[in-house]
Amino acid sequence: MSTNPSSVEPGLKIAAQVTPEPTDKDLAFIRQMGVDYVVLWTDGAHASYEYYASRRELFREAGLTVYGFGNRDVHNNDAIVLNLPGRDARIEQYKDHILNLGQAGIPYTTYAHMANGIWSSEPETTRGGARARAFNVDSATAVGFWPGHEYHRPLSHDRRYTEDEIWANFETFIRQVVPVAEEAGVKIGIHPDDPPVPELGGVPRCIFSTFDGYRRAMEIADSPNVGLCLCVGCWLEGGEMMGRDVIETIRYFGKQRKLFKIHFRNVSQPLPYFVETFLDDGYMDMYSVMRALREVDFDGVIIADHIPLMGGDPRVGTAFSIGYMKALIERANAEFA
Repeated sequence: MSTNPSSVEPGLKIAAQVTPEPTDKDLAFIRQMGVDYVVLWTDGAHASYEYYASRRELFREAGLTVYGFGNRDVHNNDAIVLNLPGRDARIEQYKDHILNLGQAGIPYTTYAHMANGIWSSEPETTRGGARARAFNVDSATAVGFWPGHEYHRPLSHDRRYTEDEIWANFETFIRQVVPVAEEAGVKIGIHPDDPPVPELGGVPRCIFSTFDGYRRAMEIADSPNVGLCLCVGCWLEGGEMMGRDVIETIRYFGKQRKLFKIHFRNVSQPLPYFVETFLDDGYMDMYSVMRALREVDFDGVIIADHIPLMGGDPRVGTAFSIGYMKALIERANAEFA
């Protein structure tokens, strides 16, 4: 029925995050960067076996492998996180998404458990005037966003929720999803909260904003098919609030084979205020991150994410980031040869 995720080529690999409806120019750009894997996102209207299989074949014909496919309709879904009306139907939709991926031979999907989206302040600039996302805890204009939704303070959902509610809702979700993921042979990587602060809009961010929260969540899931989509940028945003630094986190979950996908990005400084930066221009030495991934024999994919707008063309920043990442991989592999 499905492709076992272990059949993916071993070793450090870069994937391009691209549209599932690429042009010939898009496909040429990916190949010219020397990238062999892609990760894709779609919405519920296209979340079918037929669509997933057709995308896998389209990219295969271009010499590329689809590593992961996300469904935005059941990612950062407030009904699931907060047990709102329609929650059970959304969980069933998520289970269908997993089964369709497995049937199409796509081994991975990313999931995030944020009820009110990714929060940002007004965009700012980083090196050379490149436009970049920013977040300031004290900004009166900060809002949460997910496609089709915008969330505001003080209460994004008209009341305050407790940490116990968020944990109970996660447990309900993951216990239903685990058997389906294991049956389908699909791995689920859970993305950190962004930004990883204790609460936003009356909703606690108590699970995927700390190392201990992740550790407890993995114990609840208790499955080889549930692990981390480790966003290095989010971990750097949280800084000391995460409980363990990103290198310790990679070593801990990497040794457990719980790292499935890495979002490779840097920021100017930890919370309460940060600006996303180019990989070589933030407060983290990104080679130390790549070296840690090589040290634990990470064999998922690494993507460039939230790239500042370089030269007025998104492709320029993508090419810069992926070229930089390829050099770090070559250095790490040589060090461990």
